[in-house]
Amino acid sequence: MLTYKGYTGRAEYDDESGLLHGEVIDLRDVVTFQATSVAELEAAFRDSIDDYLEFCKERGEEPEKPFSGRFMLRLPPDLHRRVHVRAVREGKSLNQWIADSLEKSA
Repeated sequence: MLTYKGYTGRAEYDDESGLLHGEVIDLRDVVTFQATSVAELEAAFRDSIDDYLEFCKERGEEPEKPFSGRFMLRLPPDLHRRVHVRAVREGKSLNQWIADSLEKSA
C-alpha cells in the first residue's frame, strides 16, 4: 500500500504489459497511476494525488477526504440490544465497543 497526504493507493504488476499500475482506493473518483519501477510508481502515485487536488482546486470543488471516521451502521433490533448489553458489561460505550471489535477483526 502507498500513502500520501492521507490518501491510500494500491498497485499490482501486469505481466502482459510489463507495467505496475494502481489506483487510489479511498476515493469515489477514479484516480490511477502506472510505472515501470517501484520508485516511478511511488512518484506517479504522489503526482496523481497532487494532480487530483489541483484539478479540484481549479474547478472550485472540495476534494474528497479519504475517510471522516464516521460510520453509519444499521442492525436488527435484537442484535443492537445484545451488542449494547455486551458493551455495558465491559464498561464501554457502544461506539467504543464496536470500534474495539472492528480493530480486533481488521
